[in-house]
Amino acid sequence: MVKVLILGANGQIARLATAQLVDAKADLRLFLRNANRLQSEKTGRAEIIDGDAANVADLTQAMAGVDVVYANLAGHNIEQQAKSVVAAMTQTGIKRLIWVSTLGIYDEVPGKFGQWNHQMLDDGYLPTYAAAAKVIETSELDYTIIRPAWLDNKDEVDYELTQKGEAFKGTEVSRKSVATYIVHLINNPSEQVRRSVGINKPNTDGDKPAWY
Repeated sequence: MVKVLILGANGQIARLATAQLVDAKADLRLFLRNANRLQSEKTGRAEIIDGDAANVADLTQAMAGVDVVYANLAGHNIEQQAKSVVAAMTQTGIKRLIWVSTLGIYDEVPGKFGQWNHQMLDDGYLPTYAAAAKVIETSELDYTIIRPAWLDNKDEVDYELTQKGEAFKGTEVSRKSVATYIVHLINNPSEQVRRSVGINKPNTDGDKPAWY
């Protein structure tokens, strides 16, 4: 059975993915700051580890015996976290990484929505996430970078994908859709290797998300 390490396991998408993986009886290790935040969650038999994703030693210890790393990280130091994840995976010999980023890091969002997205995310967010993605892409890891559209909490699974170099489609997608796609990649680790994938709900084109 594949052993999965989830970094940033208290994130909303990560919790949704964890629930699906627990239902599938996956072998899970959950890594986060203040691990007691997950004690009341439905985490099954998952091992829960308290650690700092910017600390290579913490990551290296957490990665022992792991097959797939799924990183659901955020914060002003996301580039440093990416460097630490790459360093720890290189040290431990783990190759498969699923890294959640954001739309717009390649200036791939067209039209008025692209302009709006820049206005909303340029203030220290897009540049840092773009820098983190570059760290991942210049590594030797078997990565998949996932770039979600603007996220909502709809109880639905409905998504389509675009590749790096293609114009981003749509404006929004449910967190449940993104989590479901992540679980699909965990179960099919040879798919989308060394690819950066946009994910959106079909037919949601517009100047901004409908609910914003």
